[in-house]
Amino acid sequence: MEYETIAGAAEAELEISRSRFLARIERVETEAEARAVIAAAREAHPRARHHCSAFVLGPDQRHQRSNDDGEPSGTAGAPMLDALTSAGLSDVVAVVTRYFGGVLLGAGGLTRAYRAAVAEAVSAATRQKRGLRRRVAILAPYDVSAALEAEARRRQWSLGEAAYGESVEREFLVAEDQLDALAALAAELSAGRAKVTPGEATYVDLRG
Repeated sequence: MEYETIAGAAEAELEISRSRFLARIERVETEAEARAVIAAAREAHPRARHHCSAFVLGPDQRHQRSNDDGEPSGTAGAPMLDALTSAGLSDVVAVVTRYFGGVLLGAGGLTRAYRAAVAEAVSAATRQKRGLRRRVAILAPYDVSAALEAEARRRQWSLGEAAYGESVEREFLVAEDQLDALAALAAELSAGRAKVTPGEATYVDLRG
């Protein structure tokens, strides 16, 4: 399974009827990280009237939260959340800080403003694809390990950590349907001497 998040933080600003809407989205992996981003926005803009927020977590977008922070119910957090999910993003938190300009925008105006602010920040962000990969440790002689690494890069398999001793134990991260290919390659290059140990599956950033 693959999904998209963002590579780093992105911002956008809208001014509507003298109200300023400052949007910021950041990549997060946990609810605690998301709430820390929201708290940081409050600290950065203590005089703003509202700090509305939404976040989506997990490869299936299962964990979702939103907060109107004093705006009329459903006019801020929900449209912000919709902007994230409609863009197909997860592991992302959005905060929109509003400086009230003295003109009431109405429920429809607020909904459009908050959604548009997040959508603009999303447009400014660099997307990052993530995929489920199996960790595989391969213990092999130095020359075999070097050949394995070169072939892994050619096939766009991800490389993990390495431990160096009499031999090299290098971690590879591959899709489930590539496990047999990796094991066969290790056996071929090492004449059967390499030790292949599959480990846990984890989500990693994908290249390209």
